[in-house]
Amino acid sequence: MLRRFAVARSLFQAVDLHDAIQRFGFLQADPIRAPARAQDLTLRHRVTGYLAGDLERRYAALPIEEAFFVNYGFVTKRLHTLMHPRGRITSWTPRRRAQAEAILAYVRERGSVHPREVDAHFGHGRVTNYWGGSSNASTHMLDQLHYLGLLRVARRDAGIRVYGARDSDDATLVRLPSSDIDARLDALVGVIVDKYAPLPWASLTPLVRRLRYAVPQWQARIPRALERAKARLAQVRVDGVAWTWPAEATIAGEGRDEVRLLAPFDPIVWDRRRFELLWGWAYRFEAYTPLAKRQLGYYALPLLWRDRVIGWANASVTDGVMHVELGYVSGKRPRDRDFTRELDAELDRLRVFLDVGNRATEALR
Repeated sequence: MLRRFAVARSLFQAVDLHDAIQRFGFLQADPIRAPARAQDLTLRHRVTGYLAGDLERRYAALPIEEAFFVNYGFVTKRLHTLMHPRGRITSWTPRRRAQAEAILAYVRERGSVHPREVDAHFGHGRVTNYWGGSSNASTHMLDQLHYLGLLRVARRDAGIRVYGARDSDDATLVRLPSSDIDARLDALVGVIVDKYAPLPWASLTPLVRRLRYAVPQWQARIPRALERAKARLAQVRVDGVAWTWPAEATIAGEGRDEVRLLAPFDPIVWDRRRFELLWGWAYRFEAYTPLAKRQLGYYALPLLWRDRVIGWANASVTDGVMHVELGYVSGKRPRDRDFTRELDAELDRLRVFLDVGNRATEALR
């Protein structure tokens, strides 16, 4: 029943793009395109007529922001406001603060800027980035100002963030009364639970702790927010594992004869602990795993059949032809005619989503 509940709760009836993002609250983003970005692969199951790239094409007209929540992605305006203000440049060194103020003035004057323009104008040199590599100091500062909420991503140019000024009267710049902080933290925990429930308690705890990236300014209050969540959420113990979900939700869900190829970061499969508990095998994202050690493939898409994840697929497009390589946990493809029909339907949907016509090849691993 938990499997069916997990699938039905996340795979809601398709709506328009605006409503789907509002329902999620947060949509994780990933730059890898194999065969499409994770955010697009996630939305295609939940947005009527969705095509790869629609989110980026329509971003400027939607009430959403690019931001870091528990991971980096797209958030609603409400969620963005709940997380801010994250800090002030007043705490920076005088030299760094002067650089930041100059960049902010430059962005406000121009309206929107590509990082190349900022680097060419200021020439701040190079710095060590978060991953130990080297980045332009100006680009690094743009990222920091964006993280603080002082800049926003206005659009993308060939995948590169183009930054714009945030209005001075934007709610994210208003200092929050201390009496309201706990309520905001509870709302942030609610976004997590709404999206990923039902969750094992053992998964909820590290997820809530990741709010230190969303609200570093309130990090010391997160443990108490977790305790409040444990007091208000519904819970049950199944086979020795404690599970939780919103108290107002009912454990229910109708099984549907459908095949779905899910993104590696789709809410249904995002939590690897929950994945193994519900479906009895270990799914791993192997894009950064050395080729010789991969077992599923570079960008394996979990294959959902009814309420079970029974395998995976690796999909690619070459010269207008979609290639799909399928693998099954049991080692064998189901012989059920219903499965064959629904798999064909899902591959057709994937072709339309990718805009690659009607030709395809399929291989069984």
